[in-house]
Amino acid sequence: MNTTKVTDKDERKKLKRAARKKAAPKAKRAAGVARGDNKKKVKKIAKGQRKR
Repeated sequence: MNTTKVTDKDERKKLKRAARKKAAPKAKRAAGVARGDNKKKVKKIAKGQRKR
């Protein structure tokens, strides 16, 4: 929901909560999918002279 035009914080909160309640429930995460800190880390590439 786009609430960028609403300036009042409490009003925006109310609108967002109502939209969240109305929205369809999100699907559960698949069993094999890691999340957050359990994800595989990307190795940092060496800094310095470019390869190409």
